[in-house]
Amino acid sequence: MKDRITGAKALMRALQAEGVKTIFGYPGGAIMPVYDSLFDYTRGEKKCFDHILVRHEQGATHAAEGYARVSGGVGVALVTSGPGVTNTLTGIADAMMDSTPMVVIAGQVAISALGTDAFQEVDLVGVAQPISKWSYQIRHAEDVAWAVSRAFYIARTGRPGPVVLDFPRNAQVEKIDWEAMKCNHVRSYVPYPKLDAEAVHKAAELINNAKKPLALVGQGVELGNAQTELQAFLEKADIPAGRTMLGLSALPSNHPLNVGMLGMHGNYAVNLKEQECDVLIAIGMRFSDRVTGNLKTYAKQAKIIHLDIDRSEIDKNVKTDVAVVADCKESLPAITALLEKADHQAWRDSFKPLDEQERTKVIEPAIHPKEGPLRMGEVVNAVAEQAPDDAILVTDVGQNQLFATRYFKYHHKRSICTSGGLGTMGYGMPAAIGATFAAPERCVCCFMGDGGFQMCIEELGTIMEQHSPVKMILMNNHYLGNVRQWQDMFWLRRKSFTKMLNPDYSLIAKGYGIAYEAVTDRKDLAAAVERMLKTEGPYILECAILEEDNVLPMTPPGMNIDQMMLEI
Repeated sequence: MKDRITGAKALMRALQAEGVKTIFGYPGGAIMPVYDSLFDYTRGEKKCFDHILVRHEQGATHAAEGYARVSGGVGVALVTSGPGVTNTLTGIADAMMDSTPMVVIAGQVAISALGTDAFQEVDLVGVAQPISKWSYQIRHAEDVAWAVSRAFYIARTGRPGPVVLDFPRNAQVEKIDWEAMKCNHVRSYVPYPKLDAEAVHKAAELINNAKKPLALVGQGVELGNAQTELQAFLEKADIPAGRTMLGLSALPSNHPLNVGMLGMHGNYAVNLKEQECDVLIAIGMRFSDRVTGNLKTYAKQAKIIHLDIDRSEIDKNVKTDVAVVADCKESLPAITALLEKADHQAWRDSFKPLDEQERTKVIEPAIHPKEGPLRMGEVVNAVAEQAPDDAILVTDVGQNQLFATRYFKYHHKRSICTSGGLGTMGYGMPAAIGATFAAPERCVCCFMGDGGFQMCIEELGTIMEQHSPVKMILMNNHYLGNVRQWQDMFWLRRKSFTKMLNPDYSLIAKGYGIAYEAVTDRKDLAAAVERMLKTEGPYILECAILEEDNVLPMTPPGMNIDQMMLEI
């Protein structure tokens, strides 16, 4: 005899079948039947889920993103209808831009009330469709198993992304005969394109004939779990590699072929060398405007090879000579097998004088200043020097993000969580919470500015309740620093509403029962960092930063990448 259960309970079983362990959520009226069923699955002998009660639905999505980025699995957020789910839209858009696998499940009014402007009704499927990989309304309980399995299949396969399930109340309470379902195929959806052997041969031929090859490594390597395949590819052909911000931990910082971070605030040599290389190999990256600068002048001298799982990225921004559309875990070894062992020592050595210019003019003054207030670069460096090798970097958005990604050290895969494409302030704290649940054995260091810290400050309540061991480094300069830098550089130093009056963070930390320390003098910095890292549980380290600290190098917006500035 089949088991007769409600749609809400069917959701629990469907999530269990997908291997879900952690759910980030916030209850409300339209999702209450689901939360009632969840009660039994989070305690006692039946326990199979940890439910993390966030303090705001945006926090649920960012926590799910952090969980997904670090674990390699699918993050799950559970919220109610109306404002509950509209609060998740920023996180959904963020996940879409950064290819983060996530399933958001939201309550909805009963289908009999749809279109009546019922209390907390919103057309979620219509609103979410442009910013999600798939959005669907589960109108009847009998559709739960199918819809959930399909949602997870779409979210995690191919180029990952967020999926939204709208769950009307009638479907939650209806009873059905439970029958498990597993989705392994969706008509017209081809998540893993067939590898084109001819394209592989053409790519290998270009690389074998290259004198000055350069690889651009993106997050696609991490998403495809192709870190080992990447190293084998680079080492056989002796190719220097730059990494996008989201791809920073795809290649260890200390790897001899790593030549730094790409982009507007990346490293000097690799950005200039993009304009000199003869073959440019883009691997799992999308040629963002923050990487290319002025597209009209970008890498015009080079043959372009683009490896990507998503055909829509090919020729979207940069015209390619060879496109290898496939999972990079498959395409990289296929190309590597056809490569000749190469030695590009002279080409790699040509990066060194440019690296030295950056080190002298930018890096040393940033991480080892001799006088004046603390600098963001030295705070990041101080943490990076003491943090465990497997530490995870989480950042908010702004100057804190740019300094942190530049000066942190990456030794292990899946070691960075940051909002890349959307640039979401407030991302840092909840994403760090998610990271601690994804990898409880790893140290999570979250760098935030005073602006981003206050965007989702309510998630200190989640940290307090869960005793989530997030090491929060608050770099306080009393400014919206990145906007202030642009105002100084491009808007005649007219600081329009970027100066911030901030609260007493020590009292806020005390209210939440979180360990806190403030540093104002660099002689106290190293010891304070050591205390933070040795303290069990969460910690806030507030650092008083030079108010007008600037992120350098910088390619001004719309300029050529070889016009990168080392000083202002």
